[in-house]
Amino acid sequence: MQIFQVSTLYGAATLAAALDAGQFGPAAEARRVLLLTNNAAVPEVASRLSDMTGYQEIAARFDQVEDYNEAIAPHHPAGWQPRPDDAPLWERVLRTRWGLGTGPVTLVVESIQVSPARSLAAVFAGAPVHVYADGLMSYGPTREEPPHSVAVRVQRLLHLDLVPGLRPLLLSEFGVEPEIVPHDAFRAVLAELSLAAADDAEVARAAEAAPTALLLGQYLAALGILTDQEEEDLHVRMLRAAAAAGHESVAFKPHPTAPVRCSEALEREAAAAGVRLTVLGGTLLAEAFYARLPLKLVVGCFSTAMLTAAVYHGIPVARVGTRTVLGELTPHENSNRVPLVIVDHVVADLELGSTSPLPEAPPTLQPLLAAVGYCMQPARYPWLRTAAERLLSQTAQDPDADRDGRYAAYFATERLTELELPGGRKRHAPLLRQALSRGRRERASQA
Repeated sequence: MQIFQVSTLYGAATLAAALDAGQFGPAAEARRVLLLTNNAAVPEVASRLSDMTGYQEIAARFDQVEDYNEAIAPHHPAGWQPRPDDAPLWERVLRTRWGLGTGPVTLVVESIQVSPARSLAAVFAGAPVHVYADGLMSYGPTREEPPHSVAVRVQRLLHLDLVPGLRPLLLSEFGVEPEIVPHDAFRAVLAELSLAAADDAEVARAAEAAPTALLLGQYLAALGILTDQEEEDLHVRMLRAAAAAGHESVAFKPHPTAPVRCSEALEREAAAAGVRLTVLGGTLLAEAFYARLPLKLVVGCFSTAMLTAAVYHGIPVARVGTRTVLGELTPHENSNRVPLVIVDHVVADLELGSTSPLPEAPPTLQPLLAAVGYCMQPARYPWLRTAAERLLSQTAQDPDADRDGRYAAYFATERLTELELPGGRKRHAPLLRQALSRGRRERASQA
């Protein structure tokens, strides 16, 4: 029995490609359960995965579909963790509810360090675990350490090769080996999603406008990274840069959870710039439009969909505001740091008049991410300190190494100081010793 936990259509597409590529063995050898989880803050009012265009085509690969939210109600899937003493009881409940029988179970989950994946691993305590990643965060460190009893059961990390040549850091501290989901398999699934959207009214409306540039919204305000106003300003910057690059018809794909007003500022800016703006709604992934529109450019901040456009469709991409968001990101451990650094490093800045073809990992990227990963999680990756010291020393010693200020954006001075790494502020050790000595003398005189 294989249980595949998914919360996004993009993640489901990743799993479908892995299944098609035979990475989970022949279909006849195991019963496959698609387990849907809705991790939105208020799942009852959020878009349902099962309502998205292309879902039915992906779900057809599985023998049965179950709803995790319904099974554990009224608990929230992102916050619920069974008590250790209750885990065996929950296993019996879920096995009965989903008709799993008493045989062995294999779990295929996303984000094993947090629930719902972590809860499933606790309930099915003896099950081997396969982790899949559907975005750029797989190249960064594990943000929260899973229990040792779970970590030792992780068999592999399946991931898309979004930055060809780059090796993921996620779960490497446990010796978990990454395994690439083949390009051809994922490209075929994307084509399947595009075909499913062929008769969609939203696609037809967008095609009529014939946009040559697509802007991607991420709704960063929901994550507390930007304010609502700052995010609106970011989208406006994207449109201005696209217009300056000569695009007269532009489409905007807001994040599915974005409020309606998020496109109002864009509409005003488009009218002022004389640009035709088409706001894409509906239940479609941004990727569903790539093969249906005459796109010559995809613009984003650090969205995974940018890399998908370049790697799987050959559409040039460009970034806007990446460095701005990087400067606002807190705390330093925030997992969005790695996607931001990657995009800033391999994708051209549209506001400087540049675009990028298929991004490849330059020789500097792997050691850079080792240094960034160490600064984010030094206790978890102590062996990366040498790489961090080497890179930061080179940067500190070469006045031309950071001419555009990118390394200053990647590494906060306060963090480097805290970790006593090159580039941090000098600590005044003699003065500190003097202060401590003076304090001891004062306490001795008072005794």
